[in-house]
Amino acid sequence: MLDHPKKNGAAPKDETPRPTHVPVKERAPHKIKKASLDIYQSMDQSAHEAVAKTMSGLAPSVLGEAWMDWAVHLAVSPGKQLHLMENAMRNAQTVWTQALSGQTGAPERDKTAPSPDRRFASDEWKKYPFNMLANAHQLNWQWWQDAMTDIHGVAKPHEDLMAFVAGMMVDMTAPSNFATTNPDVITATVNEKGQNFVRGVQNLKNNLDQKINGGHAPVSKEFEVGRNLATTPGKVVFRNDLIELIQYAPTTDTVHAEPILIVPAWIMKYYILDLSQQNSLVRFLVEQGFTVFMVSWKNPDAGDRNLGMEDYRKLGIMDATDAALAITNASKLHAVGYCLGGTLLSIAASAMARDGDDRFATVTFLAAQIDFTEAGPLRLFINESEVTMIEDMMAETGYLSSDQMAGAFALLRARDLIWAPVIRDYLLGKTDSHTFDLMAWNADATRMPYRMHSQYLRNLFLNNDLAEGRYRVGKKAVSVSDIRAPIFAVGTEQDHVAPWHSVYKLHLFVDTDMTFVLTSGGHNAGIVSEPGHKHRYFRIADTPSDAPFRDPDDWLESTTPKNGSWWPEFTKWLAKHSGKPADLPHLGARSGHYAALCDAPGTYVMQT
Repeated sequence: MLDHPKKNGAAPKDETPRPTHVPVKERAPHKIKKASLDIYQSMDQSAHEAVAKTMSGLAPSVLGEAWMDWAVHLAVSPGKQLHLMENAMRNAQTVWTQALSGQTGAPERDKTAPSPDRRFASDEWKKYPFNMLANAHQLNWQWWQDAMTDIHGVAKPHEDLMAFVAGMMVDMTAPSNFATTNPDVITATVNEKGQNFVRGVQNLKNNLDQKINGGHAPVSKEFEVGRNLATTPGKVVFRNDLIELIQYAPTTDTVHAEPILIVPAWIMKYYILDLSQQNSLVRFLVEQGFTVFMVSWKNPDAGDRNLGMEDYRKLGIMDATDAALAITNASKLHAVGYCLGGTLLSIAASAMARDGDDRFATVTFLAAQIDFTEAGPLRLFINESEVTMIEDMMAETGYLSSDQMAGAFALLRARDLIWAPVIRDYLLGKTDSHTFDLMAWNADATRMPYRMHSQYLRNLFLNNDLAEGRYRVGKKAVSVSDIRAPIFAVGTEQDHVAPWHSVYKLHLFVDTDMTFVLTSGGHNAGIVSEPGHKHRYFRIADTPSDAPFRDPDDWLESTTPKNGSWWPEFTKWLAKHSGKPADLPHLGARSGHYAALCDAPGTYVMQT
C-alpha cells in the first residue's frame, strides 16, 4: 500500500492502522495437528468450491432448509391444501372456458408479479389461442405463489425464498420460451423462412465459444471508453494502489467553493455516472459550476486478495478527500456515494464525525443501503452457509469474478435478463442488439477481492453490523447517527438491488437534516435520469433533524410526484449548502504530489 502525507492541515490525522491480512474465518485446531487440519480444510474447501461452481454459487443447504420448513408445515395444513385444490380447479375452469369460447384480448396483467412480463407485450399475444396460453401461465404463476406463502408456521424468509424459486421455475415453462407456442417466433419463422433459427444457432455457438474460452460478453463496438463513454474532459490527479482520482475541467467562469467527490461502487466501472455526453451526471454537475472529482477503482486481480474494507476506506475515500481539498484549497467538500460506494461513504463519514473531522459539507447517498435487513431478493440467499460457499469459491483465485456476479444478478431478474435474451437471440435470431450506453457499461464488469467481499458479506449483509452499532473503524465502533452534515438520499422505485424501502430506512439512523428523493426507474436507470428523459418523475421531501419519523408508505402517499429529472433539484440543494463562488481551480496541483498524471478517463478504467 502507498502511504501519502496529508496536504490539508484542517484534517485530523488518521492514525488507524492499515490492516494486514488475517483469515476471514479462523477455525480452531482442537486436538488435530495444524498441518493435518490444513489438509482437511483444503479438501473441504475444494469440495465446496466444486459444489459452488456447479450451483452457480448457491449453497444447496439454503434451499434445502427453506424447502423442509415449507414442506413440513404444508403437510400438516389441511385448510391450506383445500384452498390450493379449490384454486387449482377454479383456474382450470377459467382456462377451459376461455379455450372453448375462443375469446381474444390482452392477457390479464398479473398484479402480484414483481414486474410486468414483457414477453407477452406484443399484439400477437392478444390473439386466440396465444392469449389463452399466456393467461394459463399467469394463473399457474399465481397459484404457485399462493402455494408457497401464507402457510401457518413457516418462517417469512423461507416463504419468500420458496416463492422466488417457484416463480423462476414456472417462468421456465412460459409459452413465450418455446417456438411452437410463441406467436412472435411463429410469425418471424414464416416471414423469414426459418432463417431466424439459423441465426439463433450461430448466436448460441458464439456465446458457447465465449463461455468455453473464458471470455465475457463483448461490449458493443458502438461504444468505447474515452471515445463516446466517459468523455467529460479532465485529468487523473492522483493514483495509489487502489484508485485513480479524476478531476474534471470546469466549463463555467466561476465555481462553487466546495468541490464534489463522487465515490462509485467498485462492482462496476465508475463511468455509469459519466456515460454518453447527453446523460452524464458528471458533465451536468460541471456545467452547473461545480468542481467534480471522481474515484476510479482498480480492477483487482489475484495479487489484491488481501485488500479489505479498511483499505477501500483509506485508499479510496480518505486519500481522495485529502487530494481534492489540497488541489482546490477548500476546507470542505460535498461527498457523494453510489450503491456500495454509498455504504462505504457512510462508514467513512461516520468515522470522521466520531473523530471530529468535519471536512464533509454534505453527504449524498445514491441507491445506497445502511441497513441490510430488507436488501431485496439477494437477502433471500444470504446466510452463513451461502457466505461460506462464496468464500470457498473465491479462495483459489483470490477474487470473485465478474461472470459469477453477473449470473447471480441475472437470477434476480430472470424474465428480463435470462428468458427475454433467449427469445431474442436464439428463437428470433436477432443479431442487432440495439445496444445503448447503459448496456455497454453493464457489460464492463470488475472483480472483487476475496477479503473485501467476504468482509462486506459477513459484516454488513449478514450480520448488519453497521446498522446495529458493531462495525469498527480502528478499534472503535462507528454510527451514522454521528453524522451532522446535511444528507441527500435517493431511492428508485424499481430497484431490485437496493429497494427504496431499504434506502429510506436511513431516516431511522441519522440525526441531521435530510432530503429524500424517490425517482422512477431502477437501480441504474433511476440514477442516470438526465433532464429531458421521457416519462421520468420523482418525489422529494425534506425531513428536519427534529421532525417525527414517517414510515415509507406514509411518505409516499403524502409526497406529490413531479415530472422530469431529479438532477436539477440535487444541484439546487448542493448550491444551497455551498459557499461563495470561487476562482477556477487548476487541474491538479501545479507540481508535486497531486500534479496531473494523464488525461481522463485514466488507466484503471481500461483494466480488464
